[in-house]
Amino acid sequence: MTTRFVVAGGAGFIGSHVCTTLVAQGHEVLCLDNLLTGRERNVAHLTGRPNFRFVQADVTAPPPFEADFVLHLASPASPVQYRAKPVETLLANSLGTLRLLERAIEADARLLFASTSEVYGDPLEHPQTESYWGNVNPIGERSCYDEGKRFGEALAMAMRTRGANVGIVRIFNTYGPRMDPLDGRVIPAFIGAGLSGKPFPIQGTGQQTRSFCFVSDLVDGLLKVAQDSSANGEVFNLGNPEEVTMIELAETVASLLGVEAKYDFLPAAVDDPYRRCPDITRVRERFGWEPHRSLRSGLEETIGAFSDE
Repeated sequence: MTTRFVVAGGAGFIGSHVCTTLVAQGHEVLCLDNLLTGRERNVAHLTGRPNFRFVQADVTAPPPFEADFVLHLASPASPVQYRAKPVETLLANSLGTLRLLERAIEADARLLFASTSEVYGDPLEHPQTESYWGNVNPIGERSCYDEGKRFGEALAMAMRTRGANVGIVRIFNTYGPRMDPLDGRVIPAFIGAGLSGKPFPIQGTGQQTRSFCFVSDLVDGLLKVAQDSSANGEVFNLGNPEEVTMIELAETVASLLGVEAKYDFLPAAVDDPYRRCPDITRVRERFGWEPHRSLRSGLEETIGAFSDE
């Protein structure tokens, strides 16, 4: 029997890779996206496939559907995007989450809410476990995203009282082909600078850390959690536990591009976490999942994709 998936935000960076994987596995996929930050060309290669359908729609008013699983990835996700569209970001994660949960309950489908490591804010715990409550500025420049996701998590948990089967994944920094070159995230910014012969833009000292997970690894973990209906009300970190500084990242990108790493030091971003790294013990023990793609290998593929744009 064919398994039916609804992927909200399916024309976005991660969503499009989820759609590609599900279609390749033979599942039936309905991709919903309002194209606020998603790009229809991200799923153009799936057009015409009998088990794929794209509908331009906003999650705050999703069309009726029949499904076994609903994956809610619809939201601006980079600082440039959500600062430009703060109200839309809040609505996608609040009203949009409610409407998708209602549709999922009607369809007797499990819903996976794609949350974020941003719920941990500027963490005081390292690495971050799922039990950590976070250190977040509720009215700062990033709050539309941080608090939108925190509310979405709370709403998903609360809707279990109305019959919802939900899972939550907190996604840490993810990269790979189909990232928007202009979305302001560090890897597109570094690759763009390197390809154009400009200095690498460094916010702050460059000693702040992130952990980067290649998108195919992330999708594998996400789908494991999504399809386990016994994990109702459970939360899992998804990310790569290997930390790198921004200077180290810039040096790796420069090395792959064959250019000298020169820097343009900028003021530190407001409320920017100094360290971010996931504890993935829970998802590793439950699903046997962990990322396998090395940063250097993943960056090499990403650079190739950017060069082709």
